[in-house]
Amino acid sequence: MRTVCKLGWAALPAALGILSIISGCGTPGAPMPPSLKLPDPVTDLSALRTGNQVSLTWTMPKKNTDKLLLKGNVAVRVCRKQDEGACEPVAGSLLLAPGADGSFTETLPPELATGWPRKLSYFVELTNRNGRSAGPSNAAVVLAGQAPAAVVNLTAEMRKEGVVLRWTAGSSGPPQLKQASIRLHRLLLTPQSDAKPKSRKGILAPPPEPAEQTLLVEANANGRALDKDIRLSETYEYRAQRVVRVNISTKTGNAKTDESQTLDLELAGPLSDPVRIETLDVFPPAVPIGLAAVATVAGAGTEAAIDLSWQPDTEADLAGYVVYRREGSEGWQRISPTQPVVGPAFHDAHVLAGHSYRYAVSAIDQGGRESARSVETEETVPNP
Repeated sequence: MRTVCKLGWAALPAALGILSIISGCGTPGAPMPPSLKLPDPVTDLSALRTGNQVSLTWTMPKKNTDKLLLKGNVAVRVCRKQDEGACEPVAGSLLLAPGADGSFTETLPPELATGWPRKLSYFVELTNRNGRSAGPSNAAVVLAGQAPAAVVNLTAEMRKEGVVLRWTAGSSGPPQLKQASIRLHRLLLTPQSDAKPKSRKGILAPPPEPAEQTLLVEANANGRALDKDIRLSETYEYRAQRVVRVNISTKTGNAKTDESQTLDLELAGPLSDPVRIETLDVFPPAVPIGLAAVATVAGAGTEAAIDLSWQPDTEADLAGYVVYRREGSEGWQRISPTQPVVGPAFHDAHVLAGHSYRYAVSAIDQGGRESARSVETEETVPNP
C-alpha cells in the first residue's frame, strides 16, 4: 500500500519556509551490505610434479566479486593437503597484479617425497586488504610419494631413419611401482626464420615445426627409441624422464553418501641431463634393387642393344642413378652421362653381338652422395 504524507493547512506555510525537507517519506528499502572488495577466486590452477618439484600456474582475476576492476596488487596464499586432510600453508603471501600469470614452485619436503603414491592437492586463495577472501581456487592434484629414478647416460645418434636415442635401462624407481615408461622431451634449437631456403617456402612448404614436442616410449623399450619425426639440417635438444601412471581412489561425496571416484594420475621422475644433435644428412641413398637386363638382337634397321631396368628409389632428395658396366675381367666403367639418370631405366646401345656384359647401378642424392653399387646382372647380346 502506498503511504501518503499529509500536511494540514496550518502547517503548510511553515513547511514551505523550511529549506531542507526530507523527500520520499515512503517506506525505506532494505539496506545494502557494504562491499568487501573480495577478489574473484582463481578457477584455472594447474600443478605439475617433476622429480621432487611441484610447479603451479594460474591466471589472476581482473575483477572483484562486485564486478569492479581490481586496483593494485593482490595478496596470494598457497596451501596443500594430503588426501582429505587440512590445507597447510606452503608459502608466504605473494603479491601479483590483476590479470597477471601466476606461478609458484616448491621442493617437496622429505615426508612427501617418499613412500607410497598418494593424492596431494594444491589451492591458491586471494585476499583483500583485510585478509578476507571469496574462497579457495579449484584443486590442482599431483601425487606425493617416491618418484621414479632419473634417466642416466642419455645419448643421441643420427641415423638415416631418424635420431636413435639410448639410455641406461634398469631400476626405474620405487619397487612398489610398475615398470616406468620413458617420456622424451625434444626442443628445437634452430631459429625458425625467413633465412630458410626458398625451396621450403610456398604452398607445398612444410608447416612451421613446434618448438617443443614429446615422445612417450613404452616400458619394454629396453633403453632405446627412434625419433623418426625429425627434419634435416636442424639442431635438437633431448631430455628424458621416467613416468608411471597411478590410479588413486578419492572421495567426492559427504559422510552420508560416501561416494568416490578413481583418478588416473602421473608420477614423473626428474629430467635427465640434455643431449644435443644436429640432424645433418650424411647418408647416401639406398642401394638400388631389382636390376634386370634384356638384350635386343640386331636386325633390319636396328642395332643390338641391352635395356636395363630396376626398382625406383623413393627418397625425397634423390638426384638419379649411375650405371656401370664391365666385360670379362675388366674393371667397372661408368657408361651413363655425367648428369645422373633420372628414371629407373637405361638403354645401352654400345654393345657388340656375341659379347657378354655385366651391369650394376648406384643411386646418388642431391648432395652428391652415392650409394654402393647394386647386385650385378649379366646379359649376352645374341648374334644376328
